[in-house]
Amino acid sequence: IIVAEMTSNLYKYANDGEILMGVFGEGAAAYVEIVSIDNGPGMSNPTKMMQDGVSTSNTMGHGLGSIQRMSDTFDLYSLSGWGTIVLSRVYNNTKELKTAEKIVVRPLIVSKPGETTSGDGLAIKKTDKYIKIMLADGLGHGPEANKAVNEAALSFKVFPDYSPTETLRFLHTNIKKTRGAVINILAYNALSRTWTSAGIGNIAARLIGPVTARNQMSYNGIVGHNIPNTMNDQEYPAEQYNIVVLCSDGIKTRWDHAKYPMIQKKDPTVLAAAIYKDHARKTDDMSVVVVKVK
Repeated sequence: IIVAEMTSNLYKYANDGEILMGVFGEGAAAYVEIVSIDNGPGMSNPTKMMQDGVSTSNTMGHGLGSIQRMSDTFDLYSLSGWGTIVLSRVYNNTKELKTAEKIVVRPLIVSKPGETTSGDGLAIKKTDKYIKIMLADGLGHGPEANKAVNEAALSFKVFPDYSPTETLRFLHTNIKKTRGAVINILAYNALSRTWTSAGIGNIAARLIGPVTARNQMSYNGIVGHNIPNTMNDQEYPAEQYNIVVLCSDGIKTRWDHAKYPMIQKKDPTVLAAAIYKDHARKTDDMSVVVVKVK
């Protein structure tokens, strides 16, 4: 019903749009995430539209209200003249929602149009003290790129060290028989409230805070083929940067979060969807991962 309502809204109001759907696991609760993205006229007052029946043609507000009621998590972001993003999550076990996590990881990973597998991939490793995240983009696209990323993910999960650079060295050794990948490793230490990061190749990493933002520089090379002899972990305080965005090269690099007023107050998936909406190349696998510390 949620997909039907979203589809109906796209058909009636949008010039161009798409619906993305994924199944994820979060703690003991698996969930389905559905994101509607359109380039329609947008809404100047989304809150008013959410009151059932208030709409331009008496149906859109009603549709959004019913999507919200059927969703365990719901969010809406719209700018007049830009378009609208609608986010819905439905959990297998809603009890899991009550355990609010200190850090959330929200990925948007979309295959190159026409491909059935993605050469981009995300892996996450959690311990009591830290969380470590890998975004990898296998060279090219399709099954061979997917294989390189899957091999990297297997190695990533067994490597015990916290250090992103040491993790990259370990992955380099273990995926030499694949076509290789560009990879960024991001770690967050909950005790020191510090990000530690390192990347090889063109996975873009941007740190965003309430006041300032900065890009993280990656090393040249391809994991599995050639990596620098000397690499250093880069550290950033989470007090200064509470959001980190990782993007594969299927996303154009010149995006600016300041273009989206108040979006940092929304669910991180909404920011990922906004970046994807405006900057996806559509000629490659596309990934945006937003990591946020609460």
